[in-house]
Amino acid sequence: QVQLVESGGGLVQAGGSLRLSCAASGRTFNVMGWFRQAPGKEREFVAGITWRNGNTYYADSVKGRFTISRDNAKNTGYLQMSSLKPDDTAVYYCAAGPVAYSYWGQGTQVTVSS
Repeated sequence: QVQLVESGGGLVQAGGSLRLSCAASGRTFNVMGWFRQAPGKEREFVAGITWRNGNTYYADSVKGRFTISRDNAKNTGYLQMSSLKPDDTAVYYCAAGPVAYSYWGQGTQVTVSS
């Protein structure tokens, strides 16, 4: 089992920034990602990172605005979000696993006001 605890969500104005954190504990894992789910929409992939070598992956909708990173020593992943738009409003979930995203956090709300 991998336990994941997200933090850093909140309310921000359009154009602003937020940094989400995902603290992991338990078993080792090799991939961590961020997903989001807006009201009435399906959950969607936002960004991912391979834990060992730091390769990163992004959804087209966030490329150039969001940055995923990790701190191996702290076993914590981050999602730096900049130039936020109202369309970024959603519950953001951290997920991790050995290959696939098998374990999920409880989610943190991000609200971007116009």
